[in-house]
Amino acid sequence: MTEVEFHTGVVDSLSFACRLLRKAARRGARVLVTAPTSVLAELDNALWTFDEHDFVPHVRLPSTSTAVLQRTPIWLAVDTLSVHHAAQNFQADAAPRVVVNLGADAPEDLHAIDRLIEVVALDADEADAGRARWRTYRAQGLQIVHHQGSDTRA
Repeated sequence: MTEVEFHTGVVDSLSFACRLLRKAARRGARVLVTAPTSVLAELDNALWTFDEHDFVPHVRLPSTSTAVLQRTPIWLAVDTLSVHHAAQNFQADAAPRVVVNLGADAPEDLHAIDRLIEVVALDADEADAGRARWRTYRAQGLQIVHHQGSDTRA
């Protein structure tokens, strides 16, 4: 069953995501990040610059070759459908099974995901959208672990 975590009330969701993704990459995890296009562009930039001593290897979908996807741990996409399309060309176990969501719609195929991490900022519209996703996951019978507050560290 998919593990679902919500981190709510996050003051700087991009900084939080960068730290979380750096930690995941260091541990050898493969992660898909879903977000609206504008947020993905900001995250792409932030992953290059948030720490002058670190680089978090990442790619943007869907326009990435299979060879690059196979050696890159962090994938950035507007939705999970991009991953299913990209992953068709290589072993299923090479596709990320951890999703970090920064405001995109709830993933449709939760059975293909081991862990879903929702990062919800303080913004009222983002909080409302996060609550809607929470209700969607609850309606599917998923248990949710909640981490509240801006002091949550990745």
